[in-house]
Amino acid sequence: MNIPLNIDWQQILLHLFNFAILAGGLYLILYRPVKEFMKKREEYYQNVDKEAKKHRKEAEDLVHWYHAQLEHVDEELEQKRAKAQKEMDQMREQQIEETRKQAHAILAQAKEAAQHEHDVMIQQTKKELTDMVVTAAEKITLKDQGDPYEQFLSIAEREVPDGQNK
Repeated sequence: MNIPLNIDWQQILLHLFNFAILAGGLYLILYRPVKEFMKKREEYYQNVDKEAKKHRKEAEDLVHWYHAQLEHVDEELEQKRAKAQKEMDQMREQQIEETRKQAHAILAQAKEAAQHEHDVMIQQTKKELTDMVVTAAEKITLKDQGDPYEQFLSIAEREVPDGQNK
């Protein structure tokens, strides 16, 4: 067979067959395992990405939940603070009222003690005045009559027997 341009079709077919075997072998030995490895690797990273997104969403949800809880806690604290302030105000008012009652009781006792002291002082003053008036009256009456010793002597002289008169 005489082929134009000196091309040997048998050699071309053998080279094509060699090339097909080489391509098939490389496909089976290298391309398919590398492609499977790359596919597994891609699936692994996609799964990791999905899990990361899932964890991130869970974390964001948890953050939102914590913020909501903190707001709720803040509201509760504000309510408890207001309640405590109200109780403190009530206790303060009760203490003020008790103090007022005690002050009124102390004032009443003081007034009563002062009135008693006043009455005692009035009685003592009356007694002293009475004593002073009696003493003054005695002095006045004794003054008119003179000294009691002198009176005694004058009475004694009058009663002396007749012949012995001075």
